[in-house]
Amino acid sequence: MIPPLPDHMLRRLGRTEGDADTLHVLVRDQDTRRLLLLRALLDAAEAAPTTICPPRTLDRVHRDWALLETAERADRAAVRTVLFHPLVGPWALRCLRGLSGFGPAPGLRADLRHLNALAAAAAIRAGVPFLTRLSTSDGFLPLPTLGALCTPSPSVELAFAGGEMTVREGSGRPPLTVHVRGDGATDSADPRWLPLLTLPAVPPGTGAVRLDDVDPYRTEGGGLPRHGLSAAVRVDDQERKAWADSWTGVEPLLRIGGEHRLAEAALLLRCLIPLGHPPGSGPTGEGAAQCSGTRREAFGAVLSSKPATSAHFAATLVHELQHTKLAALAALVPLHHEDPAPRHFAPWRSDPRPFDGLLQGAYSHLALADFWQRLALEARRATHRDLAWAEHARCREQIGAVLPVLAGSAALTRGGRVLVNEMIALYHRLDDSPPPSGHLARAEAYVATAKVIWQQRNGSRSR
Repeated sequence: MIPPLPDHMLRRLGRTEGDADTLHVLVRDQDTRRLLLLRALLDAAEAAPTTICPPRTLDRVHRDWALLETAERADRAAVRTVLFHPLVGPWALRCLRGLSGFGPAPGLRADLRHLNALAAAAAIRAGVPFLTRLSTSDGFLPLPTLGALCTPSPSVELAFAGGEMTVREGSGRPPLTVHVRGDGATDSADPRWLPLLTLPAVPPGTGAVRLDDVDPYRTEGGGLPRHGLSAAVRVDDQERKAWADSWTGVEPLLRIGGEHRLAEAALLLRCLIPLGHPPGSGPTGEGAAQCSGTRREAFGAVLSSKPATSAHFAATLVHELQHTKLAALAALVPLHHEDPAPRHFAPWRSDPRPFDGLLQGAYSHLALADFWQRLALEARRATHRDLAWAEHARCREQIGAVLPVLAGSAALTRGGRVLVNEMIALYHRLDDSPPPSGHLARAEAYVATAKVIWQQRNGSRSR
């Protein structure tokens, strides 16, 4: 068992920071949990009654698992790229619940067939030759981390050798050829193949970031409407260019936010899931309104509508990667023993929040307040400076409204107390460079109004 984090790492995380060594501990723990989850899936398939996992399905699971093992012996790192892809987590949990009888199992056999696509993608990345037949779903066959095939055929034959993937659909259609480079990038002139857009690493020399708009499990079970998020979308060539253009301005802004912001992006962010724009953002999405989120079971994924500017893109990463970081920390070190009842006021939400949600929100908004303050102090243009101060002041006042609740909890563990104390220290350190009085007054009025509206809506049921 991995021991709890030492205090110096907890303190760094409490300041919404975390050096490479600290973040590596969180990443290793999450990756280990992913491998255990996959092994549990295999064990559950073998233990499941034949009514749930028939012999033919189990035989296929075993063949796919054997291909994974062969690929791992050839190139372990390449296979781990696929197995640690964030969206493998929601898929594996869905399969495990269905096999174990802990949840509904509609489509379980189709879900289990996705293991074939995972194994094929892993073998391709590892450079292992193979020939297999894969089932499609609704005219679509995704290969995780690589791309997807559009085909009307219910199944296809896929062969890989010498860096070239050949797909035969039958029905007289010509074979599809896809060239695969050593880094997993794909190239094909055939419009039936949909490659993933890969965004440059931040900072250079670290892992590239995939914009995954084809994986069928990218929002499966994520409860997006409940959390105010729009649906996952496919992006066309024009939208891909817009994402890439906005991405080019993210690194310098993160760098202004501090080296720890670059470390978070380099070590924690593995893929982006494009969402549609939320209501109110304009018919073509030019407005600044956007939505974003994370999923605990999809470590390393950030779900987001396309940010309007590079500054909002960078802020989205800062915000969402705090959720990623804190969720990973909480899986390793218990932070509190509060009950899950939703009863707390949070200025960024209209509904009562459970204590854990309050902690998560305060943590991410504290990082945002620090980030926007740093941008405001470095901004040269008055418009950029005003935007940054306005965002900073709002986040700062929101945090101040909830920190007393966090600090006053008797259910914090020792680790949770260290974390919250450091959050408080950072909050007070923000006072060293206060926002202009006008921005502060507007932020105070914003939070006060939000509380009045919240109390009118939720009454005495909450606090």
